[in-house]
Amino acid sequence: MMTSSYSNSPCAACKFLRRKCNQDCIFAPYFPPEEPKKFANVHKVFGASNVSKLLNEVLPHQREDTVNSLAYEAEARIKDPVYGCVGFISGLQRQLLGLQKELDATNADLIQFTIQGSSSLGLGHVDYSNGFYNYPSNFEQ
Repeated sequence: MMTSSYSNSPCAACKFLRRKCNQDCIFAPYFPPEEPKKFANVHKVFGASNVSKLLNEVLPHQREDTVNSLAYEAEARIKDPVYGCVGFISGLQRQLLGLQKELDATNADLIQFTIQGSSSLGLGHVDYSNGFYNYPSNFEQ
């Protein structure tokens, strides 16, 4: 979260790099002293110089999102050096595919049970073509 005022405590980046933190420090608003691990991860994966260049190229209103993306990717790269967050996304996609197949199978079972139940109750044919169960009506209008 971006801090609105400058404090006397050096930001996590300057503390990590062992340098004086000036009021115009590009890192200070995005790497508060309470989050040293955030900068350490970003520095380990991307390097302080590259992050500084990137933040100077990005529009000021986009910097917080940029830092959050870098921090997320850096943490993912540390956990999975080969795939990073792409590995996590792929895992979620596989999980989603498996759940979709399970849902389709459950819906097919439900349709089958409904058809079997309606025929044993003498309800006749049950139409499920439009996604709704349409039972034949015994009422004349």
